[in-house]
Amino acid sequence: MRAWPEMYGDLLPAGALPADAAAVAEAWRAAMTRPADARNRVLVALERNRVVGFAVTSPASDPDCDPVADGELGELVLAPDERGKGHGSRLLQAAVDTLVADRFTRAVTWVVSTDDATRTFLTDAGWAPDSAHRELDLDGEGTTTVKQVRLHTAIGDRAGRD
Repeated sequence: MRAWPEMYGDLLPAGALPADAAAVAEAWRAAMTRPADARNRVLVALERNRVVGFAVTSPASDPDCDPVADGELGELVLAPDERGKGHGSRLLQAAVDTLVADRFTRAVTWVVSTDDATRTFLTDAGWAPDSAHRELDLDGEGTTTVKQVRLHTAIGDRAGRD
């Protein structure tokens, strides 16, 4: 929740981000204890005993993706004061390793089109745009929308695994 204002503050109207940490924690607890797919994972980056970031991986859900071959990096979030310390790189590598262990051969992720820092971080790590884009309606009324581009990368070879 500490990272959300920096990540989404320019995209959402004031007061749109959740403020009740207990409610957010309960929603996450429910999602993690009853995942829709056994390949839904949450990875956590720690600095000693403090959570400094997390990543979420799952089968890709886009209609043009293959849920057997394509995994998705759904979230990659770091606490703002923990950026630049290597946590993001380690967390991204752990997420890719997890997707490979789940037998995916390609990973996709969606990035806000104006988020140059995240896009550069991912492209420097070998990800590239795949020409897919979308516009999300965040408030259901069309007044708060966000444009995203999809990035992808090859992560494994299925040869010899099947």
